[in-house]
Amino acid sequence: MSSRQDEALAHAAVTALTGQLALVPKPGLPDPRDLGARASRRDHCMLRWSAKALAPGLVAMAAAARRTGEPTPGLRTELGAIGRCTEHSVGLAGGGHRGALWALGLLVAAAALDPRAGARDVAATAKRIAAHPDKGAPRRPSRGSSVSAKYGAAGARGEARAGFPHVRRALDALTQARSAGATEEQARLDALLTVMSTLQDTELLYTAGPIGLRHVQAGARTVLEAGGTATHAGAQALTTLDTDLHTRAWSPRGSAGLLAGALFLDSLPVGTGARAA
Repeated sequence: MSSRQDEALAHAAVTALTGQLALVPKPGLPDPRDLGARASRRDHCMLRWSAKALAPGLVAMAAAARRTGEPTPGLRTELGAIGRCTEHSVGLAGGGHRGALWALGLLVAAAALDPRAGARDVAATAKRIAAHPDKGAPRRPSRGSSVSAKYGAAGARGEARAGFPHVRRALDALTQARSAGATEEQARLDALLTVMSTLQDTELLYTAGPIGLRHVQAGARTVLEAGGTATHAGAQALTTLDTDLHTRAWSPRGSAGLLAGALFLDSLPVGTGARAA
């Protein structure tokens, strides 16, 4: 059975994901600006509904972790089974968020194992869970794993097994931007760009190849080197990058999912988020 604590963790994770969806402008990613168009409104609403469809699965993951009490191989297998069922439910709600489910599921489970842990300790516990093989996983490789093998990219599994380094970088970027006086939206956009600037995003590798990935990384660095989104030059560079990526139909979805993971850790009680770092 789930507890209120499990439900609170799941709610925080879904809130982090919907908060990421609300950011404007997100380079190459859906945002609420074009809701006047019927198709755009439908797509954005679908993403919000499918984000909320993650909640029951995330509650189940937190409950499984709390019941198990340790980051064991058995817990990893159970989380995988719950995740696959949740993917099916999310597909019925419109699809999307597969990468975010992987990151948020591990982080929610890790947070449930030790509710008093700090953000980086939660990431370290998630690493211990991800280190175990998922014995129930389908033998057929996923698109992401195939792309990872082809280009030597870490991919979602590598990110988790390394302790979510890009989630931790995003937390640092949030702290830095807030300390510099940025608004919350600007701080979150800077965190997203920080992830984009170095992440070997398998979605981008699949659609744009290595040259396209480097183009996106360079564009993100240009915004940050201009002073971030809180500056006039940085805001202009962000608009240019956003227009460019939408024109090319290149979407850094992996970065968006990891930002959601950072926002989840940031939302945890005092002592666990970037505000307390």
